[in-house]
Amino acid sequence: MGEEVDLQEFTSSDRTRHREKVRRCLDVFARMLREAAFDTDDPMTGLEVELNLVDDNGDPALKNAEALAAIADPDFQTELGQFNIEINVPPAKLRERGLETFEDNLRRSLNDAEAKSAQVGAHLVMIGVLPTLVEGHMGLHSISGNPRYRLLSEQILHARGEDLVISIGGATSGERLETTSDSILPEAACTSTQLHVQTSPDMFAAYWNASQAISAIQLAVGANSPYLLGQQLWRETRIPLFEQATDTRSEELKAQGVRPRVWFGERWVTSVFDLFEENVRYFSALLPITDEEDPLAVLEAGGTPSLSELRLHNGTIYRWNRPVYDVADGVPHLRVENRVLAAGPTVADTMANAAFYFGLVRALAESERPLWSQMSFSAAEENFHAAAQHGIDALVYWPGVGQVRATELVLRRLLPLAHEGLASWGVEASTADRLLGIVEQRCLLGTNGSEWFVQAMADRGDVDRFDALRATLRDYRSRMHTNEPVHTW
Repeated sequence: MGEEVDLQEFTSSDRTRHREKVRRCLDVFARMLREAAFDTDDPMTGLEVELNLVDDNGDPALKNAEALAAIADPDFQTELGQFNIEINVPPAKLRERGLETFEDNLRRSLNDAEAKSAQVGAHLVMIGVLPTLVEGHMGLHSISGNPRYRLLSEQILHARGEDLVISIGGATSGERLETTSDSILPEAACTSTQLHVQTSPDMFAAYWNASQAISAIQLAVGANSPYLLGQQLWRETRIPLFEQATDTRSEELKAQGVRPRVWFGERWVTSVFDLFEENVRYFSALLPITDEEDPLAVLEAGGTPSLSELRLHNGTIYRWNRPVYDVADGVPHLRVENRVLAAGPTVADTMANAAFYFGLVRALAESERPLWSQMSFSAAEENFHAAAQHGIDALVYWPGVGQVRATELVLRRLLPLAHEGLASWGVEASTADRLLGIVEQRCLLGTNGSEWFVQAMADRGDVDRFDALRATLRDYRSRMHTNEPVHTW
């Protein structure tokens, strides 16, 4: 969503033309799934991490343009808020020491970026929601310079017809946040780790369904967003915040059952086509930008169509597990983009979360008896929100077990499956043991990024809330640089 755009206003004819082109792209995509040779022989995995920028005191630094200029690395890109940047780590094959490559690249790149961005007064922090944000950071003045972000904000607010409402109750603290916004800037408070796994068309549904089923468990063990605008809310506050900050629906449309653009989904799927078709059927275009490519002509001429309108539309529907169609070296491929996790707290924790996801999703996707045939989709969604609310203490439903603490489920059942999955990927046993051992220790000790932050705040007693948040964030940032996993803090 960070690409530049030229068009700033759209006419009704622009929207009609775009809708027709999106549907044409969908028809061509369906034909490609039947006929085209997708890149599936040696699947790649990918990793993106969104980061916050703070000043020396721990307050947001609205300096992403200056920071990116200082970093001068094409792997780093702009994000929605001026206090955000993102790093796209080059894709890798897990059987070729991909996890080690991700870890080495991420640490080296972040250390280099921190040294350079510090020169312009901006320090990098990996945390799901920056706890020192205040209402004053949530206006349009904080939006990044890329015109696409302002355009997207305008289109979402236009579709909604009224200001956004953010209403989040504290899961355990009794606190509550109630605010409104005339832009989508609250979305910028949400920074995530995005994991990509490439798969064949035939196996896509299994990988997506498995990703949906385990997303709650990812949240429980990896929660890292307990504070927003001075309030202690959900252990993974990113989830309700993101759902509300990009909601194009008025209260009346919600009552009519119109789907939200930040969407867990509503059913298990049988094909990647199901997801793209739902996107076209249920959602109007936010950015009706149309190019001149005729996708059918390109396909019939032996080429690979970009399907740019379908991809752009897909990029404005924020599924927690998003289907991705892409083209590399002229060959099409499909990926599941897992968008569930918060950033941080450390590179070690990030890689542990990645190893857990890659291993577990493969084991479940390739299981002879699919997990999703044993549980309802609504149970998976209820698990997802329960884990976002309660984090490491969450209770979830699991087939054959019933209600169970997420940590007990991980220790008894899911870590062994993750080990099996990583072995199937070709990951060395020593790497799997080290990274999954971090997840194991979080479960044994009952801690993760959110638990550490909440406890550290409690230890500061009756200090002014924002002074305590700043001091705790400075402590967090110092520990982040040690790369010692959060359960050791």
